[in-house]
Amino acid sequence: MRLKKRSRLVKEIPPHDRPREKLVRVGAAGLGDNELLAIVLGSGARRADVLALANAILGAAGGLHGVPRIGHDDLRRVRGVGSAKAAQVLAAIELGRRTLIRRPAARLLFESPRDVATYLLPQFGAKAVEQFGVVLLDTKHRLLRTTLVSIGTLDSSPAHPREVFREATAASAAAVVLFHNHPSGDPTPSADDCDLTSRLLQAGRIIGINVLDHIILADTKYFSFKEAGRL
Repeated sequence: MRLKKRSRLVKEIPPHDRPREKLVRVGAAGLGDNELLAIVLGSGARRADVLALANAILGAAGGLHGVPRIGHDDLRRVRGVGSAKAAQVLAAIELGRRTLIRRPAARLLFESPRDVATYLLPQFGAKAVEQFGVVLLDTKHRLLRTTLVSIGTLDSSPAHPREVFREATAASAAAVVLFHNHPSGDPTPSADDCDLTSRLLQAGRIIGINVLDHIILADTKYFSFKEAGRL
């Protein structure tokens, strides 16, 4: 007779090795992905303990790397995850994202494409749909503000020069960095990305606003048209 495998229940784990107790004993860095997520969830469901539920969420997301891209509806599809637990997970993701965004007293100065990408990736790199935005800069390339121009579908976010430069002129920006994300995880520019970059570069020259770069974000990676010598 073949025995059905089952995961180890929290109550079967020695008390000092249960997620909360283990965190106190060894620190957060000593916990596995599922154990950290189990602490966020707080408790399990009727037919699954909290570790099993954490494993199910990680499985649905394709591993920890996919968790920042998971949405409320995706979480609700995991058996045992209701609105409250979905909200807990999404709140934890957003808190983590915000800790990566620098908030200095002085305005940020961008000296390279990497500086801009480092600023943008935590906010937009792992979005589930394509978003197109613009970083507005003063004459010294210091940050004025970052504005989303359009939010599209899984693989498209149309951006018109009119919307891009309306934001720039309203902020009295001297220069801009264009950006959008690729939900696929591959930052390689498409033919449409190249065409749009050329159109916006030309429009900027006509208006008198310098387009410094177009950066494509994808999870933790990026592509810079400037770095690639394509501006």
